[in-house]
Amino acid sequence: MSCTNDCSNCASKCDKADFREPPNAMSDIKNVIAVVSGKGGVGKSLVTSLLSVYARREGFETAVIDADITGPSIPNAFGVHQRAEGTDLGILPAVTSTGIKIMSLNLLLEDEGAPVVWRGPVIAGAVKQFWTDVVWNDVDYMFVDMPPGTGDVPLTVFQSLPVKGIVIVTSPQELVGMIVSKAMKMAKLMDIPVLGIVENFSYFECPDCGKRHEIFGESHLEEIAEENGVALTARLPINPKFAAAADKGMIELADVPEMEAFAKKLLDL
Repeated sequence: MSCTNDCSNCASKCDKADFREPPNAMSDIKNVIAVVSGKGGVGKSLVTSLLSVYARREGFETAVIDADITGPSIPNAFGVHQRAEGTDLGILPAVTSTGIKIMSLNLLLEDEGAPVVWRGPVIAGAVKQFWTDVVWNDVDYMFVDMPPGTGDVPLTVFQSLPVKGIVIVTSPQELVGMIVSKAMKMAKLMDIPVLGIVENFSYFECPDCGKRHEIFGESHLEEIAEENGVALTARLPINPKFAAAADKGMIELADVPEMEAFAKKLLDL
């Protein structure tokens, strides 16, 4: 019960425990990728949504778990507002217009605008149930939209789900570079590889002259990636069209070349 998963300073001579939970009996999930950020408001849900959209466009069976229980935004990005249904086999995920399966707490609430005032262990338990109780059927790529930080939910996901790697989402500020380092160290502690880093709000490109302006400061993406041995990176520009597509529930119609290139390389990994 007191295991921290850090064996380097542990006096116990035991094999590292495996806390992974089996998925629903009707589910066959091949690849689980978690999308994380050290702080909120950097576009993590946008990146998660776009990764699933481009994976689906490549012909893969795709799913998204919205693990941000207190701030769920995945259903709204896809324009899905109906409540999830249940059967004797388990909970049925909602399915978007292009066939992406999603599960979010918003799909289980009578009022999707109601606040979720739960303690950490209850929130973590709900995320685990999205894995064990939902009938996902066949899934090639499942993306998990994580809450910001390194608290109960990330720990639960990393321990309970067979996460093959994480994608870190950040913004250009110097402070965020330090926060990214914390996310990197948590992934290393949990023995989960960092597959790539996406820097959102990286620059603004003037529509008139084409000049790039780094509004939030100079990018440190390549520097951080090199320091941590991460080869796959992407810089997303500030573009009101991206936010508008998510706000209107039309993320599946978005065209983000930088994210498309990143997603194709990620799937090749």
